[in-house]
Amino acid sequence: MMKFKPNQTRTYDGEGFKRRAACLCFRNEKEDEVTQQQRPHRFLSLWKVILVSSSRHPDQWIVPGGGMEPEEEPYGAAVREVYEEAGVKGQLGRLLGIFEHNQDSKHRTYVYTLIVTEILEDWEDSVNIGRKRKWFKVDEAIRVLQRHRPVHAEYLRRLTNTCNPDCSSMCGPPNGNTPSSQVTDNNTPHYVVCSTQGSDLVNR
Repeated sequence: MMKFKPNQTRTYDGEGFKRRAACLCFRNEKEDEVTQQQRPHRFLSLWKVILVSSSRHPDQWIVPGGGMEPEEEPYGAAVREVYEEAGVKGQLGRLLGIFEHNQDSKHRTYVYTLIVTEILEDWEDSVNIGRKRKWFKVDEAIRVLQRHRPVHAEYLRRLTNTCNPDCSSMCGPPNGNTPSSQVTDNNTPHYVVCSTQGSDLVNR
């Protein structure tokens, strides 16, 4: 079933790319069992990430996210999208990067991390279009996404190569007043999908 919002307006940047935002939403299975410094690989294995079923292809899993509304900031769009699509709320982390796709449809997606603190039993997309959600181990999620959404899999690869979800640089604001998500595009890693190989990204 196609997702439809009667008042939704697509927004584009100055270069004609559709503006999107998404969140990698995590929860820790055993929060106090081990620290990152003690055993890094074991630490990462304790985290699970939520994926949701695609509205166009319900048998495929994707990272929750969608288009920004007019006058909406990327971090606000990311929080709204995961609330609508996955039914979760939490602590917004850092902006992982901006992922650019320039093949069939041109879009730029601002990808954030979020530590889940609240899970709704029923949520907007589950009621309206029957969207499902499921928790995956990080390595399992990468394998699942690689089959149909390789760019989404790359979100998680970039994350695992830089920092675990609850690192201070991932979730904590740089100071007491400024949300960590409000960083400038110039300071954010920018990844471009290669035109010939959709699953390959290059840092711009």
